[in-house]
Amino acid sequence: MEKVVDITEAAALHIKEMMKQNEEEDAFLRVAVKGGGCSGLSYGMGFAHEAEEGDIQSEHYGIQVLVSKEDAPILIGTKIDYKQSMMGGGFTIDNPNAIANCGCGSSFRTAANTGTPEEC
Repeated sequence: MEKVVDITEAAALHIKEMMKQNEEEDAFLRVAVKGGGCSGLSYGMGFAHEAEEGDIQSEHYGIQVLVSKEDAPILIGTKIDYKQSMMGGGFTIDNPNAIANCGCGSSFRTAANTGTPEEC
């Protein structure tokens, strides 16, 4: 199965540290899309303890990643990275399917899915 998302080594190292801090070393990382945000869709990442029926599973630098089959078409080709700067660090998400992003960078829309935009 083709990987839906690609997690860089820098992001994987940070995720592993988060898993350790939260005592979630055996968990999966779930990458998801939900309605909301200025542009209509927003990203979600969290820990899950079991895969759901239809989940697409992949492995990145020792992290097991889950994406639902419903979210996969929206996320295919997405790259998740972690950038550190003098102002701190954070995850960056580069989704080639996004045709519009909000100014804060936390929401987006695609040509096929506009989601449910909220007031910003």
